[in-house]
Amino acid sequence: MIRNVVMVALREDHDRAEVAAVQAGFRALDPPGCRRYTLGDDLGLRDGNWSFAIVADFEDEVSYRAYDLDAEHNRLRARLALQVSEIARVQFELSD
Repeated sequence: MIRNVVMVALREDHDRAEVAAVQAGFRALDPPGCRRYTLGDDLGLRDGNWSFAIVADFEDEVSYRAYDLDAEHNRLRARLALQVSEIARVQFELSD
């Protein structure tokens, strides 16, 4: 299984309504081969945290790569990019 983790730091002047709409779009995705897909805003429990994160578990690399190339996923990514100061991504293998 492949876990994809994305951390997003929003710009100070981000458009809250646009970010909420993009997050709703991400939550509505139902990628084939995705076992679990979560998105959550930072709770503010520590200073310096990022704004929100997405964690998605895919059955295999093929499923992850299909998601990465998905047109709707990339449309949402392009919208989000306008609101972001930094973004970090990592994919790693989970043992079952």
